[in-house]
Amino acid sequence: MSNVGQHLLSGGLSGLASTVLLQPFDLVKTRLQQGDRLSDNVQKPRVASVARDVLKKDGIIGLWRGTVPSLFRNVPGVALYMTSLTHIRAHMSSYTLFVANQPSSSNSGSTLPKLASHGNILAGAVTRVSVGFILNPFSVLKARYESNMFNNKYRSFPSALGSILRSGPSELFKGFVPSAIRDAPYAGIFVATYESIKRRSSKITSSSSAPSFLSSTAIHTFSAASAGAIATVVTHPFDVIKTKVQVRQEDRYHGFLRTIMTIWEQRGARGFFDGVSLRVSRKVFSSAIGWAVYEGMLIFMYDDHGKSVL
Repeated sequence: MSNVGQHLLSGGLSGLASTVLLQPFDLVKTRLQQGDRLSDNVQKPRVASVARDVLKKDGIIGLWRGTVPSLFRNVPGVALYMTSLTHIRAHMSSYTLFVANQPSSSNSGSTLPKLASHGNILAGAVTRVSVGFILNPFSVLKARYESNMFNNKYRSFPSALGSILRSGPSELFKGFVPSAIRDAPYAGIFVATYESIKRRSSKITSSSSAPSFLSSTAIHTFSAASAGAIATVVTHPFDVIKTKVQVRQEDRYHGFLRTIMTIWEQRGARGFFDGVSLRVSRKVFSSAIGWAVYEGMLIFMYDDHGKSVL
């Protein structure tokens, strides 16, 4: 297996694990964000009431509605993102402008390239937006499947995908602008924070007698969860805008700026943080699971000298 193949496999398994385990968080978050006071004529629902409504109508399996498009979006998405990010960082590490000044502790167990914070921010932002552009059609499908506003229109995943494809670029890339504005700073903040926390944590635990694999896994999990929480809160307003653009059909949600004005007029500043607790929870868990699986798989597939064992 090639080096690229190992990274793709690790990233794909990471995306699979986090998607299947955490899909209910995404579904409830989308339904919290999709509301419109003028059309729906209801007050903002709460997390518990949305979850109860799903369980009442569709049973527990209803919480996993949208898993198929989520898998089509997240498995290749996470694989491409993590693989591309690693190789972009490896390329950037050959330039002194982006190289970290201080060496990281070997106790972190990481096989990934080391960059300075500004290098990590740039690498994360460019990679995330590029992969997001390629897979945006699946992001649209994912949001609409999680919403209950397309239940009658999207009877199956193949027919839904065909409907999106026939609609042309305007539907295929709907919501990409707010997604990009959300993802660029999210990825940049996440990667820089993840590497910083991982470096500091590895120094604290450098004298630990715990087995290297267990110690490094704990560091990766804690670092990713912390970085995911920080980056999520900062960028959440753009996630709300993206959801509105992708699932609402009214004219007032056509366009990035028009959607911002609509949310502000209806809900004020609070409207930009609908579902933030769910997204933070989801991102904390997905980051912890995803990066622990990804780096753990790479550590497993490489020997102590950095050579592939597969």
